[in-house]
Amino acid sequence: MENSRRKFIKQSAIAATGTYLGTMGWSAKSYANIIGANDRVRVGVVGYSDRFKSALLPSFLKSNKELNFDIVAVSDLWNYRRDLGVAHLKETFNHDIKACRNNDELYATKDLDAVIISTADFQHALHAIEAVNSKCDVYCEKPFAETMADNRAALKAVKASNQIMQIGSQRRSGKNYIAANDFIKQGKFGDITMVELSWNVNQPGRWRRPDLVDKIREQDTDWKRFLMNRPFEAWDPRKYLEYRLFWPYSSGMPGQWMSHQIDTVHWFTGLQHPRSVVANGGIYKWKDGRRNWDTTTAVFDYGPTNDKEKGFQVVFTSRMHNGDERPAEIYYANGGELNLITNTVSPVGGLKEGPASAMGMQPNLLPQLKLSELVKVDAAANAGADDLVSNHMRNWMECIRSRKQTNAPVEAGYYHSIANIMTNAAVRTGYKATFDEKTQEVMVNGKAFTY
Repeated sequence: MENSRRKFIKQSAIAATGTYLGTMGWSAKSYANIIGANDRVRVGVVGYSDRFKSALLPSFLKSNKELNFDIVAVSDLWNYRRDLGVAHLKETFNHDIKACRNNDELYATKDLDAVIISTADFQHALHAIEAVNSKCDVYCEKPFAETMADNRAALKAVKASNQIMQIGSQRRSGKNYIAANDFIKQGKFGDITMVELSWNVNQPGRWRRPDLVDKIREQDTDWKRFLMNRPFEAWDPRKYLEYRLFWPYSSGMPGQWMSHQIDTVHWFTGLQHPRSVVANGGIYKWKDGRRNWDTTTAVFDYGPTNDKEKGFQVVFTSRMHNGDERPAEIYYANGGELNLITNTVSPVGGLKEGPASAMGMQPNLLPQLKLSELVKVDAAANAGADDLVSNHMRNWMECIRSRKQTNAPVEAGYYHSIANIMTNAAVRTGYKATFDEKTQEVMVNGKAFTY
């Protein structure tokens, strides 16, 4: 209805002023351009990060002219990055960009319609709350939240608003993942019996920023505002710039990598969270003062609650000292596997005639097919990631126009955050983590997990 109202106003305005425009020497086309400017979606940047510059901005630029979106302001606590952002965006969009020292200044901006949030992991949920309370639509990077208190507060704020929210779980906009989801949801795959997830790199400098650490000074930023609701610690440039290595500013591997992959489990199955999580690992190789592990194995139980229900396990493994960053996601059923590395469904590992007949059963083998046979694949799971981000960004922009639900709404972020926080609770305490449905708390050893 809002779209129709805008269209009606635009058309009426052009028709009603046609004669007057002629006396002013303006064409109807010129006036339509002004109306178009009034209909433009004005976007602010919350955090001029590497992620924003290298992935989110290029994806935005693929659709912004067609859909009439513009970036008008950037908010960053550090004056160096703020100045870089203003200069780069001014050159990119060929107009002035408002520099904001913090989000209070950003949301005081008139006619701000939406924001893209790419700040520190622990800030995402809190910055999303600020945005929707300021009547802005939101593209918010994952992980959505690193504590259940933040997770619940953000879910409540977004659901109470009329704002459009896209969580940065871009797999939900990948045609290969959409095909896999449809194949499973239609019952063609059978019951999921196991899922293996992995994400391995060999990068001693992953999440390190030594040049920036040497550059930043406390007086050039706002350390207290950066900390938000985390316990106070003395100024530390590494925690400010290399936050992914330091709890409680990030959970590291779970928040950065696992949150993408566990989200597909929830999406494909309709389940909201694991029943329990155990984890093991440590800092085995990169002993550089970090708090977050460089090697992690976590086991998730999506088990049945009674004898009639079926369940399965998910295993997530990640290491930072050997690997070529080809994230693996393999779903297993009694009849074979769905492999999102190769984008194929196959009978590999399925129940063959010999073992089946020995138990008086029939063979159970999935067909051999490519996901591209089910739907056009724009990008492979581990190649063309920028296309996934571009698809995801465009989906957000289109939903701002249509006011329809995005591919990754706030619930997707809420659920992947439960799994993320359960994993971190197991990592931090050494206990099995569970989830209390009534209180919506992650529990370890009979107590709610906080820090």
